[in-house]
Formats: sequence, structure tokens, C-alpha cells
Amino acid sequence: MEQNEQPVFGIEKLYVRDLSLEVPNAPEVFLEQEAPQVSVQLNSTGRGVGEGVFEVVLTVTVTATLGEKTMFLVEVAQAGVFRILNVPEEQLEPLIAIACPNVLFPYARETVSDAVTRAGFQAILLQPVNFEAMYVQRLQEMQAAAETPLQ
Repeated sequence: MEQNEQPVFGIEKLYVRDLSLEVPNAPEVFLEQEAPQVSVQLNSTGRGVGEGVFEVVLTVTVTATLGEKTMFLVEVAQAGVFRILNVPEEQLEPLIAIACPNVLFPYARETVSDAVTRAGFQAILLQPVNFEAMYVQRLQEMQAAAETPLQ
């Protein structure tokens, strides 16, 4: 392979595309002594923005509730522009769905923790995520849906 045909995976830019924080029941929630229930939702999308250039957005939504009350809700869309060249077509989707979110996740985790702390709550430390397992599960769900006959 010539030098210019070598696979390329590069980070062009990392940025917060969107950040939202809500504390709908302040200041009363600060008087609560119980620990909240925390739920985390993840989603990633990717799209081409030029020849060999892709934007990938990892959206992390963290909701803390105590009973029926929402203590806080934070949503971060951590994005990156990646240069991916000379990669076989069948390897492109896994790179965008696994490798790129793996790069973005630590930045999203830091942004979530910082936002929650600035809102007056104890920092949230998101556990590591297996994006490969999420990708495989999504493929299996799509395959199962394709095999299910329409009625």
C-alpha cells in the first residue's frame, strides 16, 4: 500500500454541540436528604459532512428523580468532527458507531459532572460504556425487526 492509501482516523474538532440543564423543583429539592434515582440514556448519530469527514454526536441524558419529583435533568450533545479515509466500506459504520463515541464519552462525562455540580448537586460520575456491545445489540434488533413479517 502506498503512503496515501493508508487508513486514516483523525480527530479534527471536539465540541459541545448542545447543553441543557433543568432544576425544575428548586429550591425545595435542595432540602431533600434522600439519594435520588439516577437514569442515564445514551444515543449517538453520525453523518458525512464532506469527503472523508464525519460529524458524530453522542447525546447523554441524565435524569435524577426522587419519587415523582425531578431533581435535575441534564442533556449534553458532545460532538466531534472526524477524518476517516481509506477505510473499507464495511468498517466505516463500526468506526462511527464505536470508535468515535469512545473518543467523545470522556468529554461528555466531564461536561455532565460539571453541569450537575454547578447546579448545586453532588457530582455524577458516569460509568464506562461498552459502545461495541450497544452497536451489536442494535444490529441484532434491526435484524430481528427485518425478519419479523409485516401483518
